[in-house]
Amino acid sequence: MAAATSVASRAQAVLRGRLCDQAVVHAALRSSPDTNYSKLKYLVASSVSEACNNSVLLLGPRGCGKAAVVKMVLDDLKKEHPDAISVIRLNGMLHSDDNCAMKEIARQLCLEHQLSFSKMASSDDNTEFMIDMLRECGLAHKTIIFVLEEFDLFAQGKQRLLYSLLDAMQSLTSQAVVIGVSCRLDADQLLEKRVRSRFSHRKLLFVPSSVDSLQRLMDHLLTLSEDTPLPTKYVREYNARVTSIFSDKKFKGILNSLTDADATTSHILRFLFRVVSYMDMDSGLLSMQSFMNALSSMQRQPKMDSLQDLSILELYILVCMNRLEDKEHSSYNFTTIMKEYKSVQDAYKTSDKYSHTVCFRAFEHLLGRELISFADNRGRTLSLEYRPVKLLISSHELAQSLKLNTTCPAVLQKLLDRERYM
Repeated sequence: MAAATSVASRAQAVLRGRLCDQAVVHAALRSSPDTNYSKLKYLVASSVSEACNNSVLLLGPRGCGKAAVVKMVLDDLKKEHPDAISVIRLNGMLHSDDNCAMKEIARQLCLEHQLSFSKMASSDDNTEFMIDMLRECGLAHKTIIFVLEEFDLFAQGKQRLLYSLLDAMQSLTSQAVVIGVSCRLDADQLLEKRVRSRFSHRKLLFVPSSVDSLQRLMDHLLTLSEDTPLPTKYVREYNARVTSIFSDKKFKGILNSLTDADATTSHILRFLFRVVSYMDMDSGLLSMQSFMNALSSMQRQPKMDSLQDLSILELYILVCMNRLEDKEHSSYNFTTIMKEYKSVQDAYKTSDKYSHTVCFRAFEHLLGRELISFADNRGRTLSLEYRPVKLLISSHELAQSLKLNTTCPAVLQKLLDRERYM
């Protein structure tokens, strides 16, 4: 048993390492010339080898691999041209102010080329320094690559940074590449005319993968190679189990449910990380239940979490409010809810009887947890007992919470089911 647990723990560690390694996740990108990785690498590599300027935009929704592709390309080019590339990184969320951005460019250039940086330099001084560095690096056949994440935020305001940078790249002596990364597909349309005229208008579009390609990615990441430091017999048994799961119709349903919400690579990686965490530690194998548990945890709603630790009285109040809504009460308040609560007690002779004060405290607690709220802003001068309220959870969510609550009285489930099917 201890040996099996040890093998399972080692397998978990190997799988988690694969899921966290961007080189493994995006390994398939290197094999095809049609991928955005290959296109971006060709563009940047040609700029380095041919000593020319270039600019490109990487556009697509968050989580589809834009930053990962940029990192892979730059890592590969640094290995191929270790002394011919400098990378300057800016983020629109941090450096959208032109003065701040110029200072950050000057700071990174000084750090890259082992020069002293002056914090007191003006924005004009930093701009002039950047232009001089572009010229000097161009003469030394060294390319400066500017990576501008959240590019659309740099396109707001007067766009002085973009204009100064792209204008400096018009010089024959400069040698630079600007890579803009944005989740806005119309980011290039935000550019002013003077900036757009200096931009190359190259765009690489990133779109979420299809269901079939996502399944191939999951197969690639969860399959263990036989050269891993794990027993060969275990690896073969594990891979056979993964293949069996992927061919099951239930898995297709899980994958469709997962991708309906979010089909980005980052979302799939988070899902697979949870799948590995739900591995059966006794056998060391994944099961269909591992995938179902991972999907359930991914789909968890904050309201459902809030419902899990409610008291019996609070559940009574929610069920009574649900009954009032099913009876098409257009408006109800705490007093109305208490009347419904008393009618339930009288009808079912329950022993769950609480004082008016305790009920009111439970009512206030539900308001504080935002499971119920006031129906409108009118009647603010009224006492809380008389202000109209409404439920903020659905009947389905309430029914699920009653099923999951081990202390829930059977009468509550019966009440809710009766109202739902009347």
